[in-house]
Amino acid sequence: MKRTIYIFSDGVIKRKGNTLYFESEKGKKYIPVENTSELFIFGEVTINKRLLEFLTENEIIMHFFNYYGYYIGSFYPREHLNSGYMILKQAEHYLDINKRLILAKKFVLGAVENIRRVLNYYHTRGKPLNEPIEKINEISKSIEKCDDTNTLMAIEGNIREQYYNAFNSILENKHFIFEARSKRPPKNRINALISFTNSLIYTYCLSEIYHTHLDPRIGYLHATNMRRFTLNLDVAEIFKPIIGDRVIFSLINKAMIKKEHFNQKLDGIVLNEKGRQIVIEQMEEKMRSTIQHKRLGRHVSYRQLIRLELYKIQKHLIGEEEYQPFVMWW
Repeated sequence: MKRTIYIFSDGVIKRKGNTLYFESEKGKKYIPVENTSELFIFGEVTINKRLLEFLTENEIIMHFFNYYGYYIGSFYPREHLNSGYMILKQAEHYLDINKRLILAKKFVLGAVENIRRVLNYYHTRGKPLNEPIEKINEISKSIEKCDDTNTLMAIEGNIREQYYNAFNSILENKHFIFEARSKRPPKNRINALISFTNSLIYTYCLSEIYHTHLDPRIGYLHATNMRRFTLNLDVAEIFKPIIGDRVIFSLINKAMIKKEHFNQKLDGIVLNEKGRQIVIEQMEEKMRSTIQHKRLGRHVSYRQLIRLELYKIQKHLIGEEEYQPFVMWW
């Protein structure tokens, strides 16, 4: 299985023969391309055209994050699997408001059902979550009746507000209090963790899209525009509760992440380098961990679950099988 390489130090990435190497003040580190799928760049790194050509040849994506750990963009190599037919089908389902709404609602319904499963998991373990569960159940009744994506996103936002407010009951930790969702910059440690894990999931989804016939620029819940990828944002909604949020709960409840892993920056709070490394280590472990897949009858990793989700979307677009979002059953 191919690996994700994370680079935190400042330096230079170069091609050397048929491999890559990263040179920093600490020395040189060789990166074998045959088992590398993507590079996550957090440090100040110098690259050149020769390197980008080599990454394209080897179908390796490079994701860039700024000083504060925010995702800023990707080098997305020339699509090797892009299908003109699939792009036409994606565009058809976007331009037809009814077809677009069907998919957009599926993403929201999948996200909400996974949110419910997470809350029910902690509720059965004695956490006082009756109120947020009931409120989410009530708000979610509006999803099917919704007739435009802006309203749909507002409904989803209201559900997530109730969900995030439940974090305090789940964690019961004075150093990690959720007050209100804040992003750029996050105003507290919980928001910093949510933003960082969400950013990682967006990039995991983008990397998996690269290995399908889908075009990441055409999304359905998130409006397609000229500035960014959107399909990965749609798919990430389903997986954020069961990957990122559960990693956050584990990190805090097991005291793996602490207040000293955060820094005050300008008017916000961000993870420091050590904090980011701890979160990434646990996210990678989660992505590699496996579950017994009901339909396939075999174990699949969480990363494979994302790829399987994309294959289901492809089948929906070509009319082969109606898309049903992944919902955790444990």
